[in-house]
Amino acid sequence: MMDASLIREHLEVVGSDGKHVGRVDHVVGTEIELAKLDLGSGLKHHMIPLSWVDYVDDDAVHLSMTQEDAKAGWREKH
Repeated sequence: MMDASLIREHLEVVGSDGKHVGRVDHVVGTEIELAKLDLGSGLKHHMIPLSWVDYVDDDAVHLSMTQEDAKAGWREKH
């Protein structure tokens, strides 16, 4: 599993296709909570598993799946 400490608040989350998925709010256990105040997230908190992360660089969290697949599989935080 990747090192979750590399994931910082406000980093952009992008799919493998380079498209915007959301922005990091924070890491909760084995999931990333996406910021609610982001148009990419539909103005709701969504959770994505750390296992979807391919790598993290200075600019973004890069997922191993496309934006469409990530949005189809994320779960809404209640």
